[in-house]
Amino acid sequence: MAIVIKSAKEIEAMRVSCLMAAETLLLVGEKLRAGMTTDDINTIVHEDTIRRGARPSPLNYRGFPKSVCTSVNDVVCHGIPGPQVLKDGDIINVDVTTFYGGFHGDTSATFYVGTPSPEARRVVETARRSLDLGIEQVKDGARLGDIGAAIQEYVEGQGCSVVRDFVGHGIGRVFHEDPQVKHYGKRGAGERMKAGMIFTIEPMVNLGRWEVEVDPKDKWTVTTADGSLSAQFEHTILVTKSGYEVLTKRPKPLRMSENVATIML
Repeated sequence: MAIVIKSAKEIEAMRVSCLMAAETLLLVGEKLRAGMTTDDINTIVHEDTIRRGARPSPLNYRGFPKSVCTSVNDVVCHGIPGPQVLKDGDIINVDVTTFYGGFHGDTSATFYVGTPSPEARRVVETARRSLDLGIEQVKDGARLGDIGAAIQEYVEGQGCSVVRDFVGHGIGRVFHEDPQVKHYGKRGAGERMKAGMIFTIEPMVNLGRWEVEVDPKDKWTVTTADGSLSAQFEHTILVTKSGYEVLTKRPKPLRMSENVATIML
């Protein structure tokens, strides 16, 4: 699949779907509480997405049974919402993708449930900062490897690791398209970024080793191989002539937890 350079009209349509996804994620942050189930989060996301006249991209995507991914503690990504009750001290990544007007908008954040442990705070804040550093590498003419190198250098400097089995991706009319955006690598390597490219950057950061396992039963849930905590943040990014635009930038700060003042723009 070739890399698709978006037209001005397509970029404007992406701004709309991405803003919808960002606003739905904000709503999750406002409602998230200990005692909720991950299926409660699925209901929030599904109903808010439908209310907007959009649809949740994950629902029935390659057989995925729910409208959002909810990944708790040692779950790296693709957690399936269900009866699991969130407890004080948990961390949970909520990954929202909205399809509207023929285009997908994709974003995620990891939330604290109640008060986090020092270990939980370290992996979450490392993941959050690594996304910012990766985004800062985006500009017309730069290499995709610059993104991965910046993320890997920072994460490993914090004593954590970057998952290698799952990467960012091009996005637009298709949920997952070229290019692949690795969160590790070497500066100066990989495809050149060009104005009009749109892709996600979504580093998955483990407190322990980077290796992961896929649940053999549901074929979706990815966990850390060593049982350590994992966190992730994601934005959809447009490459511009002068740098980048964060299409899923939230219109107000994200509420990370009912008990913790940490916010992320």
